[in-house]
Amino acid sequence: MDFRIEKDLLGEKYIDDSNYFGINTVRAIENFDLKGKFVNLNLIKEIALIKKAAAIVNKSLKKLPEEKADAIIKASEEVLEGNFDDEFKISALQGGAGTSTNMNVNEVIANRAIEILGGKKGEYNIIHPLNDVNMSQSTNDVYPTALRIAAIRLIRILSNSLADLQEALQVKENEFSHIIKLGRTQLMDALPMMVGQSFGAYAKAIERDRWRIYKVEERLRQVNIGGTAIGTGLNATNKFIYMLTDVIQDLTRLGIARSDFPMDITQNCDVFVEVSGLLKSCSVNLLKISNDLRLLSSGPKGGIGELNLPQMQAGSTIMPGKVNPVIPEMVAQISIKVIANDSAITMASSMGQLELNAFTPLIAESLLESLELLNKGVIIFKEKCIQGITVNETRCRENLEKSTALVTALVHHIGYDAASIIAKKSLSEGKTIREILYEENILTKEMIDKILSPYELTKPGIPGKK
Repeated sequence: MDFRIEKDLLGEKYIDDSNYFGINTVRAIENFDLKGKFVNLNLIKEIALIKKAAAIVNKSLKKLPEEKADAIIKASEEVLEGNFDDEFKISALQGGAGTSTNMNVNEVIANRAIEILGGKKGEYNIIHPLNDVNMSQSTNDVYPTALRIAAIRLIRILSNSLADLQEALQVKENEFSHIIKLGRTQLMDALPMMVGQSFGAYAKAIERDRWRIYKVEERLRQVNIGGTAIGTGLNATNKFIYMLTDVIQDLTRLGIARSDFPMDITQNCDVFVEVSGLLKSCSVNLLKISNDLRLLSSGPKGGIGELNLPQMQAGSTIMPGKVNPVIPEMVAQISIKVIANDSAITMASSMGQLELNAFTPLIAESLLESLELLNKGVIIFKEKCIQGITVNETRCRENLEKSTALVTALVHHIGYDAASIIAKKSLSEGKTIREILYEENILTKEMIDKILSPYELTKPGIPGKK
């Protein structure tokens, strides 16, 4: 195995010569050896995009020789294409406000650019990670800008996935619009409703989530790139700052805009809290829907058993024939994780001091993880659960007829007290409300059937009245 020696102000390190990263990355790998998740590759690639943009601008401004700039641009593009994903192995949770991540990208791009120019890795006199790749930049403007771009891209994907889920729920709303079932409040029998109405309510909740998440992108578009270390722009010329923003706009095709007060973006992370809060709201709705589906499909014989969920896998190593609602269970766990991530983002965002928040790595990891989990979870929920749901119409009718819920429709006709007596008799004698009404001759059979018609029971108005 071949090694090269790299030096920094703390000393020197032997680097495996097959690695494109350098001494700063090695120190970070050693210091943050948590055996957990590495930095999110979406973030890495947006940092590489910024490096490409900076090289384009520095070439145009003649701050970098054309040959150097072109090599950096080419190396950055290769990182964007995923050719060097294995070179980014620093823990997502790291000290230094993301400096290690920025340095990791600088080193990989520099060493690949050196190779492009015919040199050997570590020959930083050819391309330097800081002097050339990081020219006129700081971790403190590169990292949050990259995070905002990565979040915007994932938000757009998630918004589309939620739109698809909403549509799938609306399909079920129409498909089940003619099937009556028992509604429940506080897990107790309530009023009759159509199965389709419950899916319509789910669709409306997801519609709100989709719209809120789609709109929150606007909060992320302002970036502090060019603000360098604390937002003042030291070591970056005005021409560089404005040109860099324009080039990033061109490369991303996103509505990225330079903040009119970069110091704000550098030190304040409340926007990430706002975005995460909407992801939490979405998770609350997904958690509620997934738990409803678990309840309504429970049994199938010993529970409610009104819905049939797609059977995805065997559910027990000891109980033959058991099938569990694994997709809603997965969605519930994703939702809980996103809610937990929101707490982490909230705490980390509140812990910034003075001109910088040192805890942006936790914010980045939690936010990007939440966006990725939600998107994948929503797609699976739609494809492997919602689209395949069917209704046990016999069970729905049976549960409704056995319930005292129908007695509510009689209140306007015979009064609350008389209706209560019928409900009590139904429970004690094990008869349906309809059977007791027929026996008691309180109303004509025609009137009873009209009052208890599904279409009378599930819409506004007085049942049986024109």
